[in-house]
Amino acid sequence: MPGQSGDSRRVVARNRKALHEYHVSETWQAGIVLTGPEVKSIRDGRASLAESFATVEAGEVWLRDMHVSPYEPASRENSDPVRPRKLLMHRSEIRRLIGATEQKGMTLVPLDLHLSDGRIKVTLALARGKKLHDKRETLKRKTAAREVERAVRNRE
Repeated sequence: MPGQSGDSRRVVARNRKALHEYHVSETWQAGIVLTGPEVKSIRDGRASLAESFATVEAGEVWLRDMHVSPYEPASRENSDPVRPRKLLMHRSEIRRLIGATEQKGMTLVPLDLHLSDGRIKVTLALARGKKLHDKRETLKRKTAAREVERAVRNRE
């Protein structure tokens, strides 16, 4: 059926600047350790990945600076909105990340936060920061593609 696949996936939050700021080389999907009120808040779409990044420390992957707004009905159980959150990945994937992030200029950037079969997951990307001229080039390509698409649409 159109619109349905074996892996139902609904994007809750997206890091829009990530693809503009970085060259993405590889992506992984990781689970995330959350408290109950955080899960409710994320399902309501009240999370932001704008300034977030991931680090590998002592063989564990941590997501930092992701903002999850407090869930109002659970006022007492709410935790710090920007606390570090542990990501769940296979040991072999973590070993690979350790080697990759030790290279100069490589970083781990979250691309999106999504629900996959009822569980909240993060898409992590291994990325290298773009230079200013790269960003300009990307913008030129997008603008040209948009103009071509507009011309084709108007022609029909």
